[in-house]
Amino acid sequence: MKFIRWFLGRIILLLNFVFSPRGVKRSQEEQNTVNESAKNYALYQFEACPFCVKVRRSMKRQSVKFDIRDAKNNEQHRSELEAGGGRVKVPCLRIEKDGKTEWMYESSDIVAYLEKEFA
Repeated sequence: MKFIRWFLGRIILLLNFVFSPRGVKRSQEEQNTVNESAKNYALYQFEACPFCVKVRRSMKRQSVKFDIRDAKNNEQHRSELEAGGGRVKVPCLRIEKDGKTEWMYESSDIVAYLEKEFA
């Protein structure tokens, strides 16, 4: 079973690489504003998780880059996710705004949020 999951994960990553979406074209000033805003976000994820791939593809379509944290192989990121979000479930977007931290789970919710914030 572990081999099947590993193999399917590699297929997902290969297809994501081959069919990578194009990002939004912005002026340099607009992109700098987006980049500055993106410093308040972090995505906790597993590399080959299909739902995490969905969120990363949405990030690429919106031309936004967050700090991407591997909660599978990095024990520090895993413990941050569990302590802050309450559970080890990915994808999870950590949003820091006005001194408050929000943890957003569910890939569809994250994609909708990204489209609203960065479109």
